[in-house]
Amino acid sequence: MNPSSERTEPATCRIVFIGAGNMAAALIGGLIGKGASAASISAVDPSPEQRAAIGARFGIATHERPDAAALDADVVVLAVKPQQMREAIEAIAPSIRQQLIVSVAAGVRASDLSRWLGGYRRIIRTMPNTPALVGLGATGLAELPGCSEQDRALAQSIMAAVGQTVWVDDEARLDAVTALSGSGPAYVFRFIESMIEGGVKLGLNAEQSRLLALQTVLGAAQLASTASEPPSILRERVTSKGGTTAAALAVFESLDLPGMVAQAMAAADRRSGELGDEFGN
Repeated sequence: MNPSSERTEPATCRIVFIGAGNMAAALIGGLIGKGASAASISAVDPSPEQRAAIGARFGIATHERPDAAALDADVVVLAVKPQQMREAIEAIAPSIRQQLIVSVAAGVRASDLSRWLGGYRRIIRTMPNTPALVGLGATGLAELPGCSEQDRALAQSIMAAVGQTVWVDDEARLDAVTALSGSGPAYVFRFIESMIEGGVKLGLNAEQSRLLALQTVLGAAQLASTASEPPSILRERVTSKGGTTAAALAVFESLDLPGMVAQAMAAADRRSGELGDEFGN
């Protein structure tokens, strides 16, 4: 087939997912919630259990193998684990014609996907994060030269079904995206854990601490996302001179919290690059 390059909205194109795991399910649910028809979406997965689960949940067609009939679509979304990507690419290669390929696999470079597909260039790599599972994801995107503006618009619309999107002009910058938003939820979860532990040490019970910590982080994030002022101003407004917040923040400053975060993100950025090298072999 020769998919129309004029189709730039998920609701007007056919999309097949290679892999039927959590991220595929999040995207499919998001797309259907945004108006895409279940009849225009399908999934390929060798696991009968995965196929049955995603088919029953969303009412989409499923396939065991990525043959030409299964890949008769406008967009192929690669949603397999990074370790499985090379095998998945080899399986779909005979059926790739003019489809747009969108990868949501962490660490696997679009340039390597292109090389494995004999130089195919209509590929966009994305780096989503796990809050996409609740429709609040943050996704970085980068395209290979050769993708059109219509390709960019379509890929962005697909990923926007589960949250916010940001384009980077160099695929190498997706390592930084991974360090910030890809790994970032774990940083936040760790901070929440610490807040809960701190509350318990100060005499609150575990459930009280959990409720207060979760609502505080949720509320602060919502406030920061809707306020016109930057986080630094919001922080200053909560911090009275000589008050309780100032005392707590002074401890963070003495421990160089910004420096620790920067070092942690730099480590994640380096490891992202290393994984790209490993997966690309």
